[in-house]
Formats: sequence, structure tokens, C-alpha cells
Amino acid sequence: MERFGSGRPLEEQIGFSRVVVAGRLVAVSGCAPTDPDGSSAGGDDPYRQAKACLEVVQSALAQAGCSLADVYRTRIYITRALDWQEVGRAHGEYFAGEPPASTMVVVKELLRPEWVVEIEADALKP
Repeated sequence: MERFGSGRPLEEQIGFSRVVVAGRLVAVSGCAPTDPDGSSAGGDDPYRQAKACLEVVQSALAQAGCSLADVYRTRIYITRALDWQEVGRAHGEYFAGEPPASTMVVVKELLRPEWVVEIEADALKP
């Protein structure tokens, strides 16, 4: 197995790899709307937060030699049901033309109170 980190502070604090590659399977851990220094990104805007999450996903996939086109499943966690359309709009933009199987669920809260979305992905390495 190969493991990659993004260098974001929570990975070390919690003890997880951003992405793990096992053969052709690639698992990207839940990606929150953060900047590389660990600060929150996107303000209170669910669309901008989702885009920030997907940028982290995209970067993690690149470390593993993959792209968004290789993603076969995503899981989207939102804290406010009313945000589903804006979060879905961002997801649809990033996966236009090659949408993965996906699940979106409403959760009580995420690790930081300002986060309204977190996204994880599974891919098949080409």
C-alpha cells in the first residue's frame, strides 16, 4: 500500500493519510473546506466550501496518479439540508460528463462549526 498526505495540520493531529492506494483502488479521506495551512476556506457559502473540498480531493488524486475522471464514488456530508443544491452544483461542475456514484447525507455537525460540507472519494487507478 502507498499512503500520501497533503501536509495539512489535521492529518498529523488525527493520524490519517489523505489518500491510500491499494493496488488500483484509491481512497481519498474526507476533505473539508480548508486551505493548505489548515485554515477554513469558503466562508459560510456552501458552494464555495464544496469547491474547496473538491480542490483538496483533486490534489489528493493527483498525488496517487489519478484524476477526477477516475473517481467512481463520492460521499458528501452536509450539515444543513437546505445547502444540497449549492453543494450539488459544485459537485456537478467538477464531475461534468463523468459523474460518479454518489451519496449526500445530512449530519449534525462536522469537526469545525464553520464547515457545512465535507467530501470523500474512491477512485480506480488507470
